[in-house]
Amino acid sequence: MENPTKPPYSDPKQAAHSLLKLVTELAEEVNPGNVDSGTITLDSLLDQDLGLDSLARAELIQRTEQQFTITLPTQTLAEIETPRDLLNAIFNAEQHPAAIKASADKIELPSASIYPDHVETLQELLHWHVEQHGDRPHLYVYQDADNVESISYRTLYQQAIVIADRLQSLGIGPGDTVAIMLPTCNAYFYCFYGILLSRAIPVPIYPPARPSQIEDHLVRHSKILQNAETKLLITVEQAKGLSTLLKLHVPALEHIVTTEEIESLSVEPCSSEHQPIGHAQPDEIAFLQYTSGSTGVPKGVKLTHANLLANVRAMGKAVGATSDDVFVSWLPVYHDMGLIGAWFGSLYHAIPLVIMSPLNFLTQPKRWLWALHHHRGTLTAAPNFAYELCVNKITDADLEGLDLSSVRHCWNGAEPISPTTIDAFSSRFQQYGFAPEAMNPVYGLAESSVGLTFPLSTRKPRVEWVDRQTMMNSGKAVNIETDPIEPGQQDNINARLEHSIPLIGLGHPLPGHQIRIVDSQGRELPERQEGELEFKGPSSTSGYYHSPDKTTELYHGDWLRTGDRGLTMEGELFLTGRVKDIIIKAGRNIYPQELESAVSQLNGIRKGCVAVFASANPQTGTEQLVVLAETKLEDEQEKHKLRDEIQSLSFNLLGIPTDVVALCPPHTVPKTSSGKIRRSACKTLFEESKLDAPQRAVWWQATRLFLSSAKPALIRFRRLATDWGFACYMWLVMALLAPPVWILVAILPSTSACWSVARWGSRALIKLTGTKLTIYGLEHLPDDDRPYLVIANHASYLDGLVLLAATGKEHQFVAKSELKDNFFAHTFLGKLGTHFVERFDTQQSISDSQQLTSFADSPRPLTLFPEGTLYRMAGLHDFHLGAFQIAIDKQLPVQPITLKGTRSILRDRSLFPRKGNIEVIISPQIHPEGNDWQATLALRNSARKVILENSGEPDLARETTK
Repeated sequence: MENPTKPPYSDPKQAAHSLLKLVTELAEEVNPGNVDSGTITLDSLLDQDLGLDSLARAELIQRTEQQFTITLPTQTLAEIETPRDLLNAIFNAEQHPAAIKASADKIELPSASIYPDHVETLQELLHWHVEQHGDRPHLYVYQDADNVESISYRTLYQQAIVIADRLQSLGIGPGDTVAIMLPTCNAYFYCFYGILLSRAIPVPIYPPARPSQIEDHLVRHSKILQNAETKLLITVEQAKGLSTLLKLHVPALEHIVTTEEIESLSVEPCSSEHQPIGHAQPDEIAFLQYTSGSTGVPKGVKLTHANLLANVRAMGKAVGATSDDVFVSWLPVYHDMGLIGAWFGSLYHAIPLVIMSPLNFLTQPKRWLWALHHHRGTLTAAPNFAYELCVNKITDADLEGLDLSSVRHCWNGAEPISPTTIDAFSSRFQQYGFAPEAMNPVYGLAESSVGLTFPLSTRKPRVEWVDRQTMMNSGKAVNIETDPIEPGQQDNINARLEHSIPLIGLGHPLPGHQIRIVDSQGRELPERQEGELEFKGPSSTSGYYHSPDKTTELYHGDWLRTGDRGLTMEGELFLTGRVKDIIIKAGRNIYPQELESAVSQLNGIRKGCVAVFASANPQTGTEQLVVLAETKLEDEQEKHKLRDEIQSLSFNLLGIPTDVVALCPPHTVPKTSSGKIRRSACKTLFEESKLDAPQRAVWWQATRLFLSSAKPALIRFRRLATDWGFACYMWLVMALLAPPVWILVAILPSTSACWSVARWGSRALIKLTGTKLTIYGLEHLPDDDRPYLVIANHASYLDGLVLLAATGKEHQFVAKSELKDNFFAHTFLGKLGTHFVERFDTQQSISDSQQLTSFADSPRPLTLFPEGTLYRMAGLHDFHLGAFQIAIDKQLPVQPITLKGTRSILRDRSLFPRKGNIEVIISPQIHPEGNDWQATLALRNSARKVILENSGEPDLARETTK
């Protein structure tokens, strides 16, 4: 009788049988209906034959460790290509449960007293840290699953100087491009800064997943090296043998070296006091971030030192980063989120960065969480799929004793974010100290360095449920009244998805940055209206390297196109989709056209009848790559062979397998009348399982196709016609109302009569344009003649008219002195008793403000917009102190009034009005407490706080975002 305690891997045949069974089960889960279990052998290729991508192979390793009670080395994920490779790894592994133990525990460092606010380049930044606290640990690099090695600022600088000297001896100088194709390791950081110190330009590219892929990997990346005109490539030893092949593809490439070879070059020794050649300038390119697309012409985003420092400073300000934080990351350092967000952000703020290889995480997701526990991490970031892995691939036994209470920011970005994943992660790990408020969905892109929008306050993730049909028909986000969903209530989420769409709040623009949503004509849309997202700010790239045509396409005036669609609510960004059919898979952008073209050339596939698209995987929450192709083949064996060919083609072309290959009969793939593939319609058929629906008569299909194609065009036309119709109508109404109102105000002798006419005109405009005006807090307006000041936020040209219509009071408006030069404005406003003040002449401005004090005793309230001017982007700016000084001098109460909706109707620098609704919130009066400078500040702060809370907009104090 066989010993029941005998380990299953002690018998090779039994181990092989068990492993093949495990592999088959996983392959059938990943690609249901596309796997012939009878053909799976120990020598089947996991990628090409079985369609197992990196995440699926990570799952395979986890199941193998559980089934065989072993711990496999981290590199196993990168080395296995067949079940036989995995079987060999099993026999070489130790038999014990995987344990997570780090040689470095809680990180406790002295707080940095100052920050490098004055530095202008990355070179200056590192040198500043060396001078301030050179021996302070900067990096904690996991050498393997357990061992951590720390690197101080001084060590990083000294090692980088060595690399810089060696590079200079190889002829590398200012402006040359040097590619780095290394995994996460100490040498990566030394090489990157060594290139910077030689004033060359680093070009990070991701290393091959497995040694056998190096040739294909380098050939695919030769386009990047060609575009960058790379002079030298620093890479792994295995790539050296292909140097001749690569040089044929990249004429500019002179050297392919390993880090060991660079260090062994004979060069005069240098000291830590060595100075790099020349000094980099803020507007010089710091490095090139190539977009992660797998097909087409690569685009190298030019990021200057000024761009990068602006971005890390803005992100640090948004999240309150300090040297007391600890950042824990497994993100690859060749990707902007890991390179800029994790490394540069930590470097700037003197934050210790604990970093491990992505393989460490993928093979054992719990290592990420335990690293946060051991090092008391406060900051971390990852794409959505990582949180999904933690929910589904970590057992409760693996979490015993875990404490995540130190985490204060856990950013989720770089790919579509699932509300289901957010809910599941927060629910699962709340019992281990994770605060739901720590989960922060964010948005960024390489063209804005990395970060663009962040939540600007601590809160739970914001999910708005909007009506699905309204959103699809009009592009307008109309909220559905629902009870809040508590963490873990998955059934409620699924039930809502049938009639509503969840939109996830991605925060507000970083300080100093702006976003806007525009329609197909390039005009800015009001809030809650879907359109194309554009941005600008100091982090914005100046374009793509050696790609003037692509750079031209990127810009829309002085705004940059993102290629994403979205909308805003109270100035916060919500994404709704993509302008182009880009697929995000494994952190890379995939353009479907090239794969569609290649699949169309295969025998058995109907040419031009292939659709490649992304579909959300309901189990993982990530996007899966789907190939839908028409074929006349009916034999199942032939169809299986064709699926294998498509898998192999996808792997060779993109470097990753497809998730689903769906073969369908002729006339299944929907097309437009001009013959273009309708990928969105294909996606709908796939997700609704209607690919095998019986085919209708040709005339019926043609009719349906015409109607379905016409509907989006009709919706777009209706939106455009409605927008133009309303804009023209509103201007017509204003054109009809303005002359008689102005004439009457100009000729009437009584100020009260003038106010009655002006009030009638403003209310008529609101009523005739169908604008809903809702007023809250009228009871807070005084009903006697005691004087007071009115303070309001300034969002639109319409604000004065709204105050006229809403309050019923005769105000003493305060306007800018430039309006006195306009006869029509001066005449109209002057008859209403408006006071004009100078904004730019300091001495005159003080004099004007002093004169205002004499008018404050009137029963007609002195009414000011303390922001000083209006802004196109949502948000409340600093309040000037003049109005509050008057209130203190006269000991008068201040009446805060909040205006909402006027900005969306008529935005600054726009003459294209939009239909919308307006709210006016009249808050209780605030009385001065004291008569000194501190009382002035306190009154200003109290009034501003009330308006900020009522507006629901972000706090943009000390920003100028016109």
